[in-house]
Amino acid sequence: MPFTNIPSLLSEALEARGYTALTPVQAHVIEDNAIGRDLVVSAQTGSGKTVAFGLAMAGELLGEAGEDGVQRLPAPHKPLVLCIAPTRELALQVSRELMWLYAKAGARISTCVGGMDASKERRSLAHGAHIVVGTPGRLRDHLERGALDLSALKVAVLDEADEMLDMGFREDLEQILDASPEQRRTLLFSATMPRPIVALAKRYQKDALRISTVGEDRGHGDISYQAVTVSPSEIEHAVINLLRFHEAETAMLFCATRDNVRHLHASLVERGFAAVALSGEHSQNERNAALQALRDRRARVCVATDVAARGIDLPTLSLVVHVELPRDAETLQHRSGRTGRAGKKGTAVLIVPFPRRRRVEMMLRGAKINAEWVNAPTAEDIRKNDHERLIGMLLQPVEVEEEDRALAVRLMAEKTPEDIAAALVHMHRATMPQAEDLIDQSKQPTQDERSQGPRAGFEDTVWFRMDIGRRQNADPRWILPLICRRGHITKSEIGAIRIGPNETAFEIPRTVAARFSAAIQRTAQAGEEESGVAIEAMQGAPESGARHDGGGGGGRSNAGGPRSTLHRAAPRGGPAPARKPPYRGNRERS
Repeated sequence: MPFTNIPSLLSEALEARGYTALTPVQAHVIEDNAIGRDLVVSAQTGSGKTVAFGLAMAGELLGEAGEDGVQRLPAPHKPLVLCIAPTRELALQVSRELMWLYAKAGARISTCVGGMDASKERRSLAHGAHIVVGTPGRLRDHLERGALDLSALKVAVLDEADEMLDMGFREDLEQILDASPEQRRTLLFSATMPRPIVALAKRYQKDALRISTVGEDRGHGDISYQAVTVSPSEIEHAVINLLRFHEAETAMLFCATRDNVRHLHASLVERGFAAVALSGEHSQNERNAALQALRDRRARVCVATDVAARGIDLPTLSLVVHVELPRDAETLQHRSGRTGRAGKKGTAVLIVPFPRRRRVEMMLRGAKINAEWVNAPTAEDIRKNDHERLIGMLLQPVEVEEEDRALAVRLMAEKTPEDIAAALVHMHRATMPQAEDLIDQSKQPTQDERSQGPRAGFEDTVWFRMDIGRRQNADPRWILPLICRRGHITKSEIGAIRIGPNETAFEIPRTVAARFSAAIQRTAQAGEEESGVAIEAMQGAPESGARHDGGGGGGRSNAGGPRSTLHRAAPRGGPAPARKPPYRGNRERS
């Protein structure tokens, strides 16, 4: 169907691309009151912003209509439009989108981004371009060298302006805009409107029209959100099971640091996943190769940092997993917005360590996101899904060649149909990475079991204590794995756990107490992420307090029960700070 208020060449391009209607942000920027004006646009990731500013700039870019009534571009010379994006990937995506939108109009587009051949970019600019798309640093470099002439510029577009300011590009942006004519239009697209963005708009825009579509397309309307609570020690296992449970055509996993990207990527590859990595330590050629592998379906999983994943648009991406929690609601939406694009459905899963649940709930409320709190998929859940997927795949109609049919007849003569089908199932299962067994959080001892006295093997025990309690978010669901890691024991060797305000006590069978004591002393010096938690033996048993049976599998303790009267162990160098077991790695972001 034809689109109104849009030049015919662009309308044809939209129809050829499969557009039947414009998104809210695209419709707003071409309304009569927006034509020819500076714009400040707030729209979420995945709302069609690139096409929106492509349509908004049409009036300045296309010349007068010819005798056939069609508007065409003038001969390429100095740039008429400059689009600035924060990252290489986003700049390349913008360039690709504008290419198909203005292909019939004969637009010449030059892309200038860091990590690419600068001399080749200078030659492209010298040959003339209608539109230049680039990152702030590279554009400033070309400007200072005289390769980029902005004297004829009619429109400047700042895409994801808030992110560019966060990344420290303010000086670059100011130098670029100062070098362009004052009468140009400035289109500022920003998901958020912090104070620096408002100041930038006041300085470089005149009578700007404010457009916000955040309430109309929240950026997650086509995204189903889930939150999965796990023990901090089982984050990686939960990732494995989520990938196997969903079997998404393409999935993206977000980590906070380069080190964690490297570690998780290596673990996935070792387990048999076709995975690629994206972080600040990868060159542009490596990034391009990784993205091409995802587009060619040679890889199905991408592990990335926030910055490296900005601007990535993969049509087959249907699953986003927040392996490490985003720092705020905006980052959550930017990450999740990699899926659920162009009307397609997507799923975003937050992996939430037990001690961080309250913080995540507050973040979701602030973002007005209704997430479903679910348990991590179990190995049994994954097997059920595998069965259904396999049956569905085998029942699909296929064209069979005579050679294949002859081979089938030979197999039927040698084996029974059941044997052949079983072999087929075995071959299919052998190609799939194995699911992980997670700690069952649902099992707790019943009241009758508690009243029957100690479990077998716990008639003679030694009590230990650690210097964390309810005030440090102590919870059996993550204390239990912590004790296992520090003491090199299994959960079946842990008895009752009693949590006080500042201290937690637990019992170990006397038969393993010496081995446990030696292990906690070694791990206290081993640089482990939780080695700072002091654990030591107690004299006798503690008085009664919040109690949890450790061997029951990790349910929530009776935190609302009687207050513990445990005496706190002598602190080391002052009061012990609140401790929340972190995911691996430091917090240096990429």
